[in-house]
Amino acid sequence: MAEQLRIDERTAIPLAEVELRTSRSSGPGGQHANVTASRVEAVFDIGASRSLDEARRVRLMERLGPVVTAVAQDGRSQYRNRELALERLAAKLAVGLRVPRHRRPTKPTRASRARRLEQKRQAGERKQSRRRWSADD
Repeated sequence: MAEQLRIDERTAIPLAEVELRTSRSSGPGGQHANVTASRVEAVFDIGASRSLDEARRVRLMERLGPVVTAVAQDGRSQYRNRELALERLAAKLAVGLRVPRHRRPTKPTRASRARRLEQKRQAGERKQSRRRWSADD
């Protein structure tokens, strides 16, 4: 495995900044799960990271908090769960770093306003035609 965790095309963090904790899994494995520490928890402290620039650090802290955690206990082996936990951590960080597109406000077109008013007029006529006829009309 590489010495860095690739987040996106411009960002990678060294694996030395990711703490990997292991414990016993509640997942598959039968008796094997009772004796092996196959559950893996990947913990990344954003505030202590020296690999992130200030802008990315602030963005992640605002969106994800000071510490990001990803857990995997899907597989039987610790190695597979380690890979899964690191993938999930990278996915969380990538979502946190994503910059939302700027929305430009728009106005309804003249034709769409005309269609809306025509539909309203037709609905009013439809409701009026449902009314009970009286001699006063």
